[in-house]
Amino acid sequence: MTQKDEKIFVIDDDASVRRSLPLLLKASDYDVETFSSSEEFLNREQFNGTGCIILDINLEGISGLELQEELMNKQDSLPIVFITGKGGVPESVQALKKGAIDFLQKPFDDEQLLNAVEEALTKSHEIKKEFDQLKKLQDLLSNLTERELEVFKYVITGMLNKQIAYKLNIAEHTVKLHRGKITEKLGVKSVAELVRIAEKAGISYPIK
Repeated sequence: MTQKDEKIFVIDDDASVRRSLPLLLKASDYDVETFSSSEEFLNREQFNGTGCIILDINLEGISGLELQEELMNKQDSLPIVFITGKGGVPESVQALKKGAIDFLQKPFDDEQLLNAVEEALTKSHEIKKEFDQLKKLQDLLSNLTERELEVFKYVITGMLNKQIAYKLNIAEHTVKLHRGKITEKLGVKSVAELVRIAEKAGISYPIK
């Protein structure tokens, strides 16, 4: 069963494909939208749910590979299943190296496509979970004051309070107060937890 925020986007300039694929996918209870070009898809409202893209590699205008590149630059979280009637090995290798789930030659078996879609949707849920966790961490970190963030960056290096106080030219007691606020706001109790938050959020360590 498809989830409420899950959608499959079919992008192909062949009208017969845009008719047949939705019939197959809807029969498996998927929510489907079709587009005749990359440009038409890019003009669509931003989609923030889970799902995947079934993409013809040989599109006029912005090609399938070019669209893949553009979506990568936008950090779009929708995995791609490429389909093609005349794609070669170089194109398939390039697409898969950049993260495509599969590269199917037309005509392909229905079961083959549905399996690729299931794999793509599983990947999409994993990406969405990671994104949501990162967003939650970023929201928590945004609650820190500028000084608290400075202290936080030194704490995760393992420096002692007196060392941090020396670095920031503040009293050791003030560092203790900031550390208390930091752990309270982030909902953690140990330095190890602070380090994990920093790594997940991509926070760089200051020079000691």
